[in-house]
Amino acid sequence: MTGLTLGNDTALVLIDLQSGILALPTTRPSGDVLKRGIALAEAFRARKLPVVLVKVAWSPDGGDLPTTEVDRPGPAAAPPAAFSEIPAELAALADVTVTKRHWGAFTGTELDLQLRRRGIHRIVLAGISTSVGVESTARTAWENSYQLVFAEDATADTDPESHAHSFGKIFPRIGKVTTTDEIIETLGAQP
Repeated sequence: MTGLTLGNDTALVLIDLQSGILALPTTRPSGDVLKRGIALAEAFRARKLPVVLVKVAWSPDGGDLPTTEVDRPGPAAAPPAAFSEIPAELAALADVTVTKRHWGAFTGTELDLQLRRRGIHRIVLAGISTSVGVESTARTAWENSYQLVFAEDATADTDPESHAHSFGKIFPRIGKVTTTDEIIETLGAQP
C-alpha cells in the first residue's frame, strides 16, 4: 500500500481480544492476532498515540443481553466474568477500555466521545471477529467520518468466507487495508 498516513490524530482500536473470544477457533491462530495486537499497541504507545481496547461483556443477570428475535441468537445468559478478561500484557498498554454489549463498539458506549475528545479522526482497527465486531465497528466509524486503516494480519474470524468477504468487498470501500508491519513502519517513519 502506498500513501499510508498515521498522524497525531490516529488511535488504535482493538476489538474483543479477550479470553472468551481468543478461545474460539479462528481463521488464523488467535495467539498470532493477540501478538500482532500487542505489537501495534506498543508502537502506538511509543508514539504517544491512544490505544483503545474494546471488550464485550454483560451484567451478571443478563439483563442487557440483546433480546431481538433472530434465527441464530447469541448467548442466552451472560458468560462468566473471565470471558471478558483482556490478557494482562495487552491490558497494560490501554489508554481506554470500552465495554460493549452489541456487535459494534460505538453502539451504547462512550467510544466516540473518547476518540473525539482526544482529537482522533483516523482509526487503525483490528481484532476478532472480522465480520462481526470489527466490521460493525468499522461501518459506524465510517458513517461518522473517521478515516479507517485495517490491519488484516491482526484480524481474524471464525469463518474464512466471512473474513474474506469483509477484507475483499467491504473494508477496501471504507478504508485502507494493510499489515501490522506496514503500520508499525509508518508510525516509526513519521515525526
